[in-house]
Amino acid sequence: MSFDFLIKGGLVIDGLRANSEPKEIDIGIEGDRIRAIGDFSEESAKKVIDARGVCVCPGFIDAHAHSEFTLLADGRAHGKICQGVTTEINGNCGLSAAPLYGEALQQREGDLEELHINERWNSLQEYFTLLNKKGFAANFATLVGHGNLRASVMGYAAREPSEVEMKKMAELLRTAMQSGAKGLSTGLIYPPGVYSTTEEINGLAKEAALHNGLYTSHLRSEGDNLLEAIEEAVKIGFKSDIDVHISHLKTSGRRNWSKIKDAFKKIDEARLIGLNISCDRYPYIAGSTDLDAVLPAWTYEGGHSKELERLKDPEVRERIRKEIQQASEGQNGGDYWDSIMISSLNVEKNKWMEGKKISDIGKAVGRLPIELLFDILIEEDLRVSAIFFSMSEDNLREILKQPYTMIGSDSSARCFDGITAKGKPHPRGFGSFPRVLGRYFGEEKILSVTEAVYKMTGLPAKTFRIKERGVIATGFFADIIIFDHDRIKDRASFDNPFRKPDGIYYVFVNGVPALWEGEFTQELPGRILT
Repeated sequence: MSFDFLIKGGLVIDGLRANSEPKEIDIGIEGDRIRAIGDFSEESAKKVIDARGVCVCPGFIDAHAHSEFTLLADGRAHGKICQGVTTEINGNCGLSAAPLYGEALQQREGDLEELHINERWNSLQEYFTLLNKKGFAANFATLVGHGNLRASVMGYAAREPSEVEMKKMAELLRTAMQSGAKGLSTGLIYPPGVYSTTEEINGLAKEAALHNGLYTSHLRSEGDNLLEAIEEAVKIGFKSDIDVHISHLKTSGRRNWSKIKDAFKKIDEARLIGLNISCDRYPYIAGSTDLDAVLPAWTYEGGHSKELERLKDPEVRERIRKEIQQASEGQNGGDYWDSIMISSLNVEKNKWMEGKKISDIGKAVGRLPIELLFDILIEEDLRVSAIFFSMSEDNLREILKQPYTMIGSDSSARCFDGITAKGKPHPRGFGSFPRVLGRYFGEEKILSVTEAVYKMTGLPAKTFRIKERGVIATGFFADIIIFDHDRIKDRASFDNPFRKPDGIYYVFVNGVPALWEGEFTQELPGRILT
């Protein structure tokens, strides 16, 4: 027997279950598959990797990614490959690559222009064709964003859809599911999802369920109304007969940290009476999204241009100011503006603000933070990303320990050079998976190595219906990583996010090395998983 690659003597973690023990065994790779597992001391291979003393496991599956546009700009996906991510679940939080019609496409123009993406598309199938043509390093799976459906059919109107509009959204969803999407996602704090009712989502979730899809949600609240938001997701699951997945489960804002046990209780009760419900989480206590997420929901109505008009109107600004001050009162145990860091800007003269907190920027320029917020959003045409420090480390540990929790970076695939290497993005895009292993298995020992690997491989593969991946088994696709369980550690920080982790040596995607002896091969072996 001869192999293309032979991985010898590694401590193999199969990804099948959380309580299995690593086994010292050989793995033979031929083409894009694991051809055999066993003792191959007498067998030959084109290349042999001595893995004695280190771990071999399935490639990590990022359960929550946002790479649909960055991959078109630069498919090398360094930030994900160096972490051991071989598959991403995209299309989260109500935003996916497609469908993109009408106002949905108009709203994305800024993203596409910023990344120098000249091509345009409408359907998911058109996007898949374009992505395959460009090439990409890690496997790509996607959900269908409810925000795409709504904006494509009815723009950014703050109203309920008509019967005709609901039918059009369902048709778009059906087409996307038939093209290979994994389910429906919502972003219920973002426009236009923020304007939707539970009944609207139920109607679309039922359509996704007909195609064996699941329902994932950035909940309507992750803070003050967290428990009610979980109840809504559970109701949708039962009403639509669909599996439910909560995106980046958290308790945001110090005054809400005590709600974590009640949150678990609601999830556990739903599971006990038959709902298949799960969640993902990144291993940090700061989140990241667009800076204008701090604005009241009504400011988004009508889309980008209308939002800017409101920010420039003195009377409307006063109303916004009062509502933000009321909503932020008592949040995060101190100065609200000290918990928000600017991560990326586009106007050159503002670049010095990246990596600084709004409170400190305000002091430096002599502006009140709230006024500075308005100034930055207007100058930057709303295109500002920020990092929000609002969560509890103790709660994070408890979330990671739950049997239904998997790991999601909540980040896009970026590279260490080129068009995606700018700003100071959240370090989760370069450190999430090694951080789980290095900190929560290695340092704190709240997870075993097999538990941690299962949460990043077998569990998300099962949850998102990814066939023949996420497990080391004969005949499965050769998505494999080799790492040192004693040395693995994230190095990306909020000050310097563009840093490779330590301890990950080899990454195979579909039998092709994307990382070899710790160095990128620049291969683009990723596939679209439908």
